[in-house]
Amino acid sequence: MRQRLRGAGCTQKRTRAVALGVVTVTVFPRAAFAAVDQTSLLGDLRDSHDVFGLSIFIGLVLFATITALLHLAGRRRWMQRESALSADLNDLRAKLDRAETFLAAEPQIIIAWGLQSNEPEIEGDLTLVSDVPVARRVLGFGSWLPPEKAQKLDNCVANLRERGEAFRLAAVSLGGRYLEIEGRAVTGRAVMRIRDVSGDRLEATRLRERQTRTVAELESLKAMLDAVPCPAWSREASGKLTWVNTAYVRAVEAKDARDALMRGTELLETSARDAAAAKRDKGEVFRIQSAAVVAGYRRSLEIVEVPSEGIATGLAIDVSELEAVRVDLQQQMTAHARTLDQLSTAVAIFDRRKQLVFHNSAYRQLWSLDLPFLDQHPSESEILDRLRAKRMLPEQADFRAWKETHLSGYQSPDTAEQVWYLPDGRTLRAVVNPNPQSGVTYLFDDVTEHFHLESKFNAQTRVQGETLDTLKEGVAVFSTDGRLKLSNAAFARLWRLDAATLDDKPHIDQVAKLCAELCPDDEAWSVLRLAVAGLHDQRTGIERRLTCRDGSIIDCSVAPLPDGATLLTFTDTTASVNVERALTERNQALLDTEKLRNDFVHHVSYELRSPLTNIIGFIQLLGDGSIGSLNPKQTEYVGYVMKSSAALLAIINDILDLATIDTGATELTLKPIDILATIKAAVEGVQDRLAESSLTLQIVADEEIGAFTADAKRVRQVLFNLLSNAIGFSAPGQTVTLQAARRGDDVVFRISDQGRGIPHDVIAHVFDRFHSNTIGSRHRGVGLGLSIVKSFVELHGGNVLITSAPGEGTTVTCVFPARDHGADDAPAIAARQ
Repeated sequence: MRQRLRGAGCTQKRTRAVALGVVTVTVFPRAAFAAVDQTSLLGDLRDSHDVFGLSIFIGLVLFATITALLHLAGRRRWMQRESALSADLNDLRAKLDRAETFLAAEPQIIIAWGLQSNEPEIEGDLTLVSDVPVARRVLGFGSWLPPEKAQKLDNCVANLRERGEAFRLAAVSLGGRYLEIEGRAVTGRAVMRIRDVSGDRLEATRLRERQTRTVAELESLKAMLDAVPCPAWSREASGKLTWVNTAYVRAVEAKDARDALMRGTELLETSARDAAAAKRDKGEVFRIQSAAVVAGYRRSLEIVEVPSEGIATGLAIDVSELEAVRVDLQQQMTAHARTLDQLSTAVAIFDRRKQLVFHNSAYRQLWSLDLPFLDQHPSESEILDRLRAKRMLPEQADFRAWKETHLSGYQSPDTAEQVWYLPDGRTLRAVVNPNPQSGVTYLFDDVTEHFHLESKFNAQTRVQGETLDTLKEGVAVFSTDGRLKLSNAAFARLWRLDAATLDDKPHIDQVAKLCAELCPDDEAWSVLRLAVAGLHDQRTGIERRLTCRDGSIIDCSVAPLPDGATLLTFTDTTASVNVERALTERNQALLDTEKLRNDFVHHVSYELRSPLTNIIGFIQLLGDGSIGSLNPKQTEYVGYVMKSSAALLAIINDILDLATIDTGATELTLKPIDILATIKAAVEGVQDRLAESSLTLQIVADEEIGAFTADAKRVRQVLFNLLSNAIGFSAPGQTVTLQAARRGDDVVFRISDQGRGIPHDVIAHVFDRFHSNTIGSRHRGVGLGLSIVKSFVELHGGNVLITSAPGEGTTVTCVFPARDHGADDAPAIAARQ
């Protein structure tokens, strides 16, 4: 600033110098004029007729006079201007001194950025942020601020310089100083001030930060209260509302919180507000459950209002559903009581004071107790005394001790079960179940009939034993101690055991020793002994096959029983094993025969193809006339031979393909193939037959169908066979349709004709080899085309579907997986073969 003022002073001096120069220039013509004047006078005296010279002289005098006057007026203005500028300079110097005084009055740094220049002007105490007083280090915020604050300050400065956004933030430097950083735009310049806040200023900053946190916490609390579904509010000591949440606004059906506050819309009724005001005046918490209209519906609210330093904050919780649940629970308890009253099991519930709180009619009838007595909620001790007086309790030598033991169930957390034998001959099953809310629940069941059922069960067991004796399978049941518990006659007969030995309940070891005389398989008997008498973490069934000395085969199965016993079943399977063995040998013979047939067909086909190829070659030589011309009849015969040879070669190739597929030697050459080009190649092979049969071929495929990964040769062969089959079964004038489309991850080829169709009993065999059915058409073949189609499609991982009906034509659908990376899938296909 001082430099600017000095520059202004220099400018004034230069202005004054220029003005003085003008004066010098203007004075110089007056001296010249005096000399000229004298000369002119002398000339005029000599020449009285020189009037023109006199006129010039007068003009020069007037010009000099005017110039002098103008100079004097300009000099006066310039002197006034210099005085004003000097006064302004002195004023600016005084302001500069005051600014420097104010700037040095406290430790601070001022940084200013201009509009055109990116270089800032930095003034102040640089040691405030750095020990080294280097101006450029002040702009390195990361050198004197923590990383988070430095990044934030960088963003604030960038926003200030770009958009003029003011900011203020407090920070603690790495040196431990508390700083206040403020930035704002001043007269088009971005100015940032860094001040050291200490003492009262630091306390004010801390209070400001605390206020900011308090306001943030208050806003967070209000936001949370806005999110809860319960109406909340705050009011002054006079009762005027100062804030309400969103739920309150919805409850009073106001437009917004401001509308509710301006209208003073109250949620609570007058009586509730008056009671709350009374509690508020005393500084006490107000709690009440009251009814109120919430969003047009009358609801039951649990209201809490807490006063605090002239402000009371309240919250209303809707407990209508809770009251409904309480009423519903009471209804359910009543229904539960009615249900228990219908049970035949006697139920009695005693509370923690051992007083009767509930009983059903079965309890009253079981013990023949009066209803008025039970309605008095007697204690269990009183009930026991009355039942003992009526001799309805089990006879006890020491009734007092038994009673104390019985009442100790109130302190037991476990359910206890007892059997009471009453003097009148009845047997009761008593269950003592502790209640969650303390007290116990007694369940009494009359189990007198249980004994009758047990006797019936024993009789049933004898019946089952007789049934086991009629079985052909040998059955033996061993108990948990490993001893024989039950066996039938077939078991003794199968192992030639003495009945007296079995009656002694022998151990599994003894039984295994006796049976080993007929079947010396020590390993099998060790497994059986371990299954019966071993200790297992988990018992599972076992099946073994035993071979006896006499050649008989016995299948043994071990099954664990629910009561811990083990069931052993022995079945003589000698006859079935012999039959199975014969069938296995026959099946192997058939497999060997089939292999021999396949080898024969494969060999013969190869042997036939070589001479047939030679025949076709020689016929072609005869037909093309290279060795001599043929007459029309010979040419016709050569054509027949060529057609028959080609058909025979196709049959041989089909047989070889099937043979290689059967042996697993077929390998697919997988690569991306163009679908439309493949269709075109297959169609070219049947053009002659289409023309001969007067058929129309319709191809339906999207030009953008693209390509997929497959064996191009095999796909053409599949399409050629299907088209040939469709042509053979079509009548002249009909249309054969070939469709190609993408369906998800698959490429689908569909060939359909309008022929006679296939009967339902023939469809199941269309893919069988050497199965041909003309169905009244001109088609003749050996029945290999569709078999090859199915084999090649399945080699690609696809499938073939055929739909047909008599008189409606036939449609064959081939689904190929559309692989995107055929080269990667080729090893997997070859491995699968």
